[in-house]
Amino acid sequence: MNLHLHQSTIQPTNAIQITGSKSESNRLLLLQALYPEIKINNISNSDDSVLMAKALASKNTVIDIHHAGTAMRFLTAYFSTQEGRTIELTGSKRMKERPIAILVDALNQLGAEITYKENQGFPPLLITGKKLTNNKVTLQANVSSQYISALLLVASKLENGLELTLEGEITSVPYINMTLSLLEEIGTKTKFQDNVITIYPQQQLADKTQQLTVESDWSSASYFYSIVAMSAIGTTISLSSYKQNSLQGDSALATIYKAFGVTTTFKNNTVVLQKTEATTPDTKINFDLKNAPDIAQTISVTAFGLGLECHLTGLHTLKIKETDRLVALKTEIEKLGGQVAITDNSLTLKKAINWHQNVTIATYNDHRMAMAFAPLALKVPIIIEDSKVVSKSYPTFWDDLAALGFIFSV
Repeated sequence: MNLHLHQSTIQPTNAIQITGSKSESNRLLLLQALYPEIKINNISNSDDSVLMAKALASKNTVIDIHHAGTAMRFLTAYFSTQEGRTIELTGSKRMKERPIAILVDALNQLGAEITYKENQGFPPLLITGKKLTNNKVTLQANVSSQYISALLLVASKLENGLELTLEGEITSVPYINMTLSLLEEIGTKTKFQDNVITIYPQQQLADKTQQLTVESDWSSASYFYSIVAMSAIGTTISLSSYKQNSLQGDSALATIYKAFGVTTTFKNNTVVLQKTEATTPDTKINFDLKNAPDIAQTISVTAFGLGLECHLTGLHTLKIKETDRLVALKTEIEKLGGQVAITDNSLTLKKAINWHQNVTIATYNDHRMAMAFAPLALKVPIIIEDSKVVSKSYPTFWDDLAALGFIFSV
């Protein structure tokens, strides 16, 4: 369904409740499968988390996780440890184009039995669960943190735990730290020293009544940062529930959006965003997003909407997401009248002089493309193609925008 967003102005004061973090939810769902006594509160209602929970509960021999990349990585590790069970793990056409050999090779080094059903290095996978007794493996440090987290999440259930050595500069450290913090929260002993991560074995939880609450999703908060940045000075949006000492890498938004004149205040698990200062034409947006690549789309579109020059680096993982996000950003921003240059690791945006109206934004089966471009309706009317794709991470996104004052029609 295409959604026509009319040029809109939001109310000066607003409050939104955002569902739990997809990243935290998917990690805790896997840990809950390994340790059933864990109880989870404020779990994400995203498609990805729903698919993750359904897959973990399934008794089928074929499990299809559609577009859910995190679920593909985490479930590959999980099912490789389930002794006596053989399953085929598959997904959408795009999922079959997303590489997984790095994780499969690492698991096979640990003693797993995983083979490729179609193309070498890509899903679908045939996984025969085994007892994994090897406990040492080495990975390149600049790979997707989801490969690393997948190994760490199952490690405490391995007979000898895990010693994971990362070679080179580590990418997305906050997501690795999130995984380690959640493991520590359930009582698993971990160590992250230099480039070696050690997870000690823990067959049972010491605390049999584990109640864990998922923080709301910071990636979802990014779109409201963009909206406030493109609104009048004094505009305020309150979002809940958030922690100032968040485990999520995208909490860097609070610092990054100062460059766009947005101030962040924490009050009783609520984060208050306020436009306090106007940007000037000579404002330059320059960030290394290696620890938070998922907010690159939002930042790029915010800069475009404000007519600012923007240079972002640390983006090499964006090429293997739901789509090649760097190519998608360049294509769609240029349809709107912008000028974008990309490399395998960076995006450079020139100042926009004007914005084309009623442009149809392709979303490429990528939820973040739809949500990142939506705030531009504060500047010009636009059309979002396949608007329901937002359900992957944020099913109530359009309802929440309507509550702010956005006007749209089918």
